[in-house]
Amino acid sequence: MKVSQSAILSSSQLKECAQLGQQLARLRLARRVKQTDAALRAGLSRNTVYRLEKGDPGLAFGQILRYLEAIAPGSTLLDLLSEKDPALLALSAREKTQRVRDLSATELKELDF
Repeated sequence: MKVSQSAILSSSQLKECAQLGQQLARLRLARRVKQTDAALRAGLSRNTVYRLEKGDPGLAFGQILRYLEAIAPGSTLLDLLSEKDPALLALSAREKTQRVRDLSATELKELDF
């Protein structure tokens, strides 16, 4: 009989699954790897990868590790969770250093009530 993991896990455990999926997706984006390419490298379907990045708790642990290896060869789960990957550090730096540009004359006119 198939058991739904979502029904068995607590809300905090489901939140951890979602967080792990988000971190994997963020690492993939930081390394600029397409989801389909990562799925192919890991030997997973694109649907499985989508579920993995959404934090589906019903996936096997081995699938998570294979996906991590496909995105960042040589990385460990600890590296992912501690965000020590150089690509993640560079992504964080790029996100922090966004400049604000001056509004154009038309944009200022639109804001003028």
